[in-house]
Amino acid sequence: MFDKEKQRKMKYTYYGQSCFQLEADGKKFLFDPFISGNSLAKHIDIKSIEADYILVSHGHGDHVADIVQIANQSNAQVIAMVEVAHWITKQGVKNVTDINFGKSKFDFGTLRTVWAVHSSSNPDGSYGGNPAGFVLELEGKSIYFAGDTALTTEMKLLADLHSLDYAILPIGGHYTMDVDDALVATKYLECEKVIGVHYNTFPPIQIDPEAAVAKFKRENKVLLLPAIGETIEL
Repeated sequence: MFDKEKQRKMKYTYYGQSCFQLEADGKKFLFDPFISGNSLAKHIDIKSIEADYILVSHGHGDHVADIVQIANQSNAQVIAMVEVAHWITKQGVKNVTDINFGKSKFDFGTLRTVWAVHSSSNPDGSYGGNPAGFVLELEGKSIYFAGDTALTTEMKLLADLHSLDYAILPIGGHYTMDVDDALVATKYLECEKVIGVHYNTFPPIQIDPEAAVAKFKRENKVLLLPAIGETIEL
């Protein structure tokens, strides 16, 4: 029988920009580590961050800046698209797994890598392949991290494949979806609960958080915006 008490124990910790950690099934999953270069996250000590897995959506500097340090101090398994994985390996990280679109099997279960509408290059200017998002099934919940993406009808397919509990979506606009597009995405995804990322780090992606939360509420949706360093239970 499914343990509902266990289901309530998934934790989400926000580290700024698109970096966050999920704690579930006794494992720590860190996404898109960019902390040391973010002035809004200067109170976060990256030496204290441990991870079992690091998932990377694409190669831009604001998503990979702290991979080497955190991966090496944790011996985390880094999971990234083929071209980004190759670049990470060249930086001296040994535990790297390359993936591509579709489903991949890991010891924590199945990871679905999905389309994102963006660009991707590595910090040295080398080809970064295609950007991506991820769907994970953890603690009896389905979690979708969109990565950096514009609104795309590809999201409708995820509603057919998964019953999503949370969608972690960029909301800052300019480079990605904004708040209004994220609201449309909830309809495509058939997902009522969104955790916003990729906002307020730089001037072009500044938003009014209170107005954004209110806009979601008027549409009977939930937008969660944890503070940097804050942990919430999902």
